[in-house]
Amino acid sequence: MRALVQRVSRARVTVEGEVVGEIGDGLCVFVGVTHDDDNPRARRLAEKVWQLRVLADADGVMNRSLSDTAGEALVVSQFTLYGDTRRGRRPSWIDAAPGAVAEPLVEVFCTALRELGARVATGRFGAHMEVELVNDGPVTISLEL
Repeated sequence: MRALVQRVSRARVTVEGEVVGEIGDGLCVFVGVTHDDDNPRARRLAEKVWQLRVLADADGVMNRSLSDTAGEALVVSQFTLYGDTRRGRRPSWIDAAPGAVAEPLVEVFCTALRELGARVATGRFGAHMEVELVNDGPVTISLEL
């Protein structure tokens, strides 16, 4: 699994003009799933995001995590994180898991984050989504398990 994590001051997802997920200060997490991912890996990735120390403390130092702040996370499934651009000009999506495999694992990831204590908002799996965010810092971290 891959996650692209951005520290945000706000973020939201709309589908056909309807806001389906929205947060204030926290993390916007784009999650990609590949063929050999499983439930334990999804839970480990959630724990890593929960403990990731990229939120500012009182001195403005990246020293706090969602676990320290009971922060919010907006989770958006994004198969394009597994786009392979090594050859040609059009990405290959062969490494991205099909929706029937990816959707349950993204849900396991979200459930694990909620069980850890995060307030989790989500996009809508498989929909054409518009994601708006204000990257705070900017801070963007790539995680992979």
